Amino acid sequence: MLASLAYMFLIGMMLGAVFQRMRLPSLIGMLLTGIILGPYVLNLLDESILSISADLREVALITILMRAGLSLDISDLKMIGRPAVLMSFFPAIFEMSGTVLVARLLFNLPLLDAGILAAVVASASPAVIVPRMIKLIETGYGTDKKIPQLVLASDSVDDMFNIVVFTSLLGLTNGEVVSAFKFSEIPISIATGVLVGIIVGWCLVLGFKNFHLRDSIKVIILLSVAFLLVTVEEVLVIPFSGLLTVMVIGIVLLAKLPNVANRISIKFSKVWVAAEVLLFVLVGASVNITYVSAESAKTLLLLVLVLLFRAVGILLSLIDTGLNWKERLFCIFAGIPKATVQAAIGGIPLAMGLPNGGIILAIAVISILFCAPVGALILDSTYKKLLNHTE
Repeated sequence: MLASLAYMFLIGMMLGAVFQRMRLPSLIGMLLTGIILGPYVLNLLDESILSISADLREVALITILMRAGLSLDISDLKMIGRPAVLMSFFPAIFEMSGTVLVARLLFNLPLLDAGILAAVVASASPAVIVPRMIKLIETGYGTDKKIPQLVLASDSVDDMFNIVVFTSLLGLTNGEVVSAFKFSEIPISIATGVLVGIIVGWCLVLGFKNFHLRDSIKVIILLSVAFLLVTVEEVLVIPFSGLLTVMVIGIVLLAKLPNVANRISIKFSKVWVAAEVLLFVLVGASVNITYVSAESAKTLLLLVLVLLFRAVGILLSLIDTGLNWKERLFCIFAGIPKATVQAAIGGIPLAMGLPNGGIILAIAVISILFCAPVGALILDSTYKKLLNHTE
C-alpha cells in the first residue's frame, strides 16, 4: 500500500505540474496518472488501495465541501434565493430529458436504460467545480453578484437529486415501484441535512468558544465529525444528506466565528493539496479504458447535445436575476465538468447485469475523460473575461 501511495502522489503531482506548465488544468495529469497506474493498464496500485478507493474519494469530497462551507457567507446565500433553488433541479431535469431523447436515437437504448444513463451522466462534478468557485470567492471574481456562491449552493443538491433518480430507476429493473415518497426524499434530505448541520455547527461554535484549541486540532475535530455524519447517512431510516450537512457546518462556523473559520479554511486548503491528488488519481484508476469503445464518436456527440439541454435549464433558472450574458455564459460553463459521480455509479448497471450496462459504463468513462478536463480548462481560461473583479 505504501508504494502505491508513493506512486500516486509523486507521479500525480509531477504530471499535474507538467499540465499546469502547459496552461492546462493539473487534474488532467492526475486523471492520467490513475489510468496508467490503475488495474486496466500497468496495474501498479495495491488491491488494498483500490478496495477503499470509494472511501478515500469521499474523504477528499468531504474536505473540499467543508472548505466550501467555510467560504459561504450566509448573507450571500440569502441574497441568491430563488436562482439557487432552481439551479439545483432545472439543469439536471433538462439534461436528463435530453439524454433520454438522444440516447434512444443514437444508441437505440430502451426507455428505462436511457433513463438510467441520463441519471449517471447528468451530475456535475463537485471535485472540479467547488475548488474553482472557492478560488473565485477568495480572489473576488463574480462576487459582486454572488455567482460562485450560486454555483456552490446548487451543485451539491444537483448531485443528490440525480442519485435519487438513479437509485429509483435501478429499482425498476428489479421490479420495484417508484413512488412519490421516493422523490419526497429529496426535500426531506435537504431539510434534515440543513437542520443537523445547524445544530452540529452551533455545538462546535460553543466548543471552540469555551475551549482553547489549536487550529490543527479543530480541523481534525471537524473532519472526524464529518466522517461520522456521512457514515450515519448510510444507516438512518430517515432521508439525510451527510455531505450537505458538512457544508452547512462550515457556513455556521463562518457566520458565528469568522476569524476562526478563515484560519481553519487556510488549513483545509493545505489538506486539499493531498486530497485532490488522491481524488483524481483514484477517479482515473476507476476508468476502464476497454469500455472506451468504437462508439466514442457517438458518445461525444451525445455529451455535446445533452450539455446544450443543460444550458437551457441553467438559462431558465437565471431569468430575472440581473446577470448579463457573460455571467450567464459562465454559469453554463460551470455545468460542464463531470467526474466524481460518474466514477462512483457508472459501473453499477453493468455489475447488476443490465444488458446495456457496458454502454452505460462506456459513456460514463468518456464523460469523465472529456468533460472533466474540458470543463476545468474552460472555467480556468474564461472566468477573468466573463466575471467582474472586486478587490
